[in-house]
Amino acid sequence: MGTQPAGMSTVTPSKTHLVLIPSYNPGERVLETVRAARAQWNPVWVIVDGSTDGSAEKLRALARGDTGLRVLTRERNGGKGAALLDGLVAAHREGYTHALTMDADGQHPAERIRAFMNASAAAPQAMILGDPVFDASAPRIRLRGRRIANWCTNLETLWAGVHDALFGFRVYPVAPLIEVMQESRWMRRFDFDPEAVVRLAWRGVPLVNLPAPVRYFSAEEGGISHFNYWRDNVLLTSMYLRLCPGFLRRLPLLSARRLARSANQR
Repeated sequence: MGTQPAGMSTVTPSKTHLVLIPSYNPGERVLETVRAARAQWNPVWVIVDGSTDGSAEKLRALARGDTGLRVLTRERNGGKGAALLDGLVAAHREGYTHALTMDADGQHPAERIRAFMNASAAAPQAMILGDPVFDASAPRIRLRGRRIANWCTNLETLWAGVHDALFGFRVYPVAPLIEVMQESRWMRRFDFDPEAVVRLAWRGVPLVNLPAPVRYFSAEEGGISHFNYWRDNVLLTSMYLRLCPGFLRRLPLLSARRLARSANQR
């Protein structure tokens, strides 16, 4: 595998599956996140999305001597989806077929990486979606908003079975995700996670839900959130409205798929 930082477990590198971590001004917690991910998987790529907090330099220092960690850098901040698209295109170019996406802020459970990757290997055509298990740290206002987003997502996929529309801990098949992103100028910011799952479901990509614990860190614990309640909820609302015409055009196809699923479950 090459050299590794001290204290990091030996992980056999995968030639098909990698971890992608978009990062924008994440603070010190990103280093813990990356170390935890590297302890579970190889390779791990971090896409620094125009950060100005010095984290890019610290990540590059962490990557020195560790062939399983790569740091990609964007000069300007473009949003989570834009950063992931850069990583996906680079990964596809090098032959990777699947990517697990996780946030840089430590909320997502690195210890679940292997389980999600194994599920993807068992069902390579599917997207493996994290089904979040919240604890007491989860803000109530965020939980209420998720219920609305989940209902809208399930409506626009005609109840394809998405348990959570916003949780970004997922394994995607790389090629179809790149295709749906390159077909649209959207999906570049907070709208990435819900729109990706809707558009992939429209394309017939099957899905598997797996539970994953979530922890929200306070500012005292080094937690940093770039979520803006008004801006991002307006973005989500406009996204669901924008997707409505596409949903209506696909309604006959989605209805046929739903009937087929129901028949198979009998």
